Amino acid sequence: MSDYTGRDLLRDRRALVTGGDSGIGRAVAIAFAKEGADVAIAYLSEHEDAEATAELVRKAGRQCVLLPGDLARAEQCREVVARTVSAFGGLDLLVNNIATQQELDSPEELTEEQWLHTFDVNMHSYFRVTHAALPHLGEGSAIVNSASVNGLRGNKKLIDYSATKGAIIAWTYSMAQALADRGIRINAVAPGPVWTPLIPATLEESHVENFGEQVPLQRPAHPDELAPSYVFLAANQLSSYYTGEVIAALGGETMPG
Repeated sequence: MSDYTGRDLLRDRRALVTGGDSGIGRAVAIAFAKEGADVAIAYLSEHEDAEATAELVRKAGRQCVLLPGDLARAEQCREVVARTVSAFGGLDLLVNNIATQQELDSPEELTEEQWLHTFDVNMHSYFRVTHAALPHLGEGSAIVNSASVNGLRGNKKLIDYSATKGAIIAWTYSMAQALADRGIRINAVAPGPVWTPLIPATLEESHVENFGEQVPLQRPAHPDELAPSYVFLAANQLSSYYTGEVIAALGGETMPG
């Protein structure tokens, strides 16, 4: 986010970003900091990446708290919220972004263990972190969830991942209705192909070589191109009438409906 210039849209807001050590989460954390927010970053164990992100957040003049641990565990989901609130004195913004995926050649390869783990990381962590955060959120707070184009159309090689992303979208719709009377907005960003560390780490080499070329823009997005959408959805000055929306950044693809 070196070319991003903030405008104090999130001045003195307190944010928690899960999966904030790299990729989209890192870009969002830095963008939030440049907009004036203090940022807590929850991540698994990529300490070097997380420290690099924290350094960039602090360079923007904001506080950064690093919260390593496995968000597939319910206890850790509660812990990251408690530690964020303790460090910052409260919580205003939540970005649920952590994810895992693993390609399959056939449905028979999908084990129950993988199915449950993918849901624990990708969907249950969103529910659990949000559930723990709600007592600290109030009028003007915002939640932004990372969904995916695969939650809109499915993916035969990412069956469990796609199922979680579809669940995130439906959950976002439902939570927007449930939280409207509290003045808490909740929206989602559903990107198409995005070049993040998750891609070469989880996809076959042949898929990585041509990743993103199928969309009309003929390339994947970069995290820096998506972070402003999260700022938009987090900033009441820009999106106070947006809740239960899904921003689908698909590089020119269109979805039915």
